[in-house]
Order: sequence, then C-alpha cells, then structure tokens
Amino acid sequence: MEDKLRIKDLPVPERPRERLAALGADKLSNAELIAILLRTGLKGISALGVAEQVLGRFGTLQRLANASLDELCAVKGIGRDKAVALKAAFTLARNMAREIRPESPTLDTPDRIADLLREDSRLLQVETFQVVMLNTRRRLIRVEQISQGTLDTLLIHPREVFKAAIAANASAIVVAHNHPSGDPTPSEADVKVTRDLIRAGQLLKIDVLDHVIIGRATPDRPRDFVSLRELGYFAA
Repeated sequence: MEDKLRIKDLPVPERPRERLAALGADKLSNAELIAILLRTGLKGISALGVAEQVLGRFGTLQRLANASLDELCAVKGIGRDKAVALKAAFTLARNMAREIRPESPTLDTPDRIADLLREDSRLLQVETFQVVMLNTRRRLIRVEQISQGTLDTLLIHPREVFKAAIAANASAIVVAHNHPSGDPTPSEADVKVTRDLIRAGQLLKIDVLDHVIIGRATPDRPRDFVSLRELGYFAA
C-alpha cells in the first residue's frame, strides 16, 4: 500500500487550508480547492499534486463534474472515498444554484430560459428534452423532463409534451434541450419537432413560445444557446 502524504506535511505557506483561512476561498486556485476535498495524497505526491493531476485529466470543471465515480477512481491517488467527496461537492454546488434561483421567475426571453436551465444542462451527457411550463403571466410553474436520448439522438412526441402541460394547467410552454457536443445549432429534427409542437399547441390553446437549445460557449460563439424563435422558425 502506498504511503499517504498529508496536507499538514507540507510547509505552512503551501497548505491550501491555511491559505484559505488567511486569504479567503476566492484567492485559491481550483487545484487548491480540490486538494482540500481530497485531504491526502500519495507517497511523494501531495493532495495538491493529485488535484492537479485530476484537473489535467479532465481539463475543465464541467468535465470533472460530469465524470462518473469509476472515471474518477481511474486517476492515480483518487480512491472511492475521494471520488465520492468530489461528486458530493459538485452536487451541492448544483443544488445551491437551484436554491438561489428566484421563486417563480418571469421567463419571457430566451436568455432567462437559458439561465434557468444552464446549470443542470451542463451535467447532462445525453440529449435531454425539457418543458418549461408557464402561467398566464409567463411565470414559472415547473420544469419537467420529458425524454432522454443517446449522445446525439432524441425522440419526442407532442403527446408527451402537452400531457405534462395540461396536468400543470400551463398557459404556455417553452421547450428546451441540450446538445452534448456543445454546438447548439438546431438540426433538421429539432426544427421538425418544433413545428409539430407549434401546430399541436395551436389546437390545444397552449402557446409554444420558444425552443431553446443549450450548448457551450466558445471564443467564436460567446452565447451558449440558440433560440429557434430568434432564428425565425416560429414565423407564420
């Protein structure tokens, strides 16, 4: 069994806990914050060193948050307990984002829809179709997941969408899904589903206000989502 190198074995100025207490959490790097969760490293490698290996392996916090327990345990120095601690920390962060979300927000723009769904969408590894149900004042009733697909395929039927909307007594809905590839550009299937839903909504007197697709921002594409209404697919 490999000997553990504890954070307290490091010189005081290099200890992340002491640095956090002295400087504040905002002054620490992501690797230092992760090292605090890990607590111990391996022989010759501090917890900070293991944390740096973890970040090097996954590249971004989003990919790290999406990693399974088995993927985390595959990193040298990350056992089951450390992997569980990391999953717990990222889940707490997601729960906090939900908790501070304004109660019954007004959702009358695609930006607000994206803000509502963004944190949860970041952790999804397959396409997931959601319905945002709104009252007559365009305030949130609830969000309901309707379907999950494979990495890039999603099957959805208007019946499932409007069954949820009718049960919630919704006056209007916004449909949304994520693109795990990161590119939110709508596919032909996305456009077809949108038009089918618009027609079904007209028959049921439930307005389909938009279809928002969430991806990831890039230097060339600073906005991480698209609105099919803004793209003109809702034009009469």
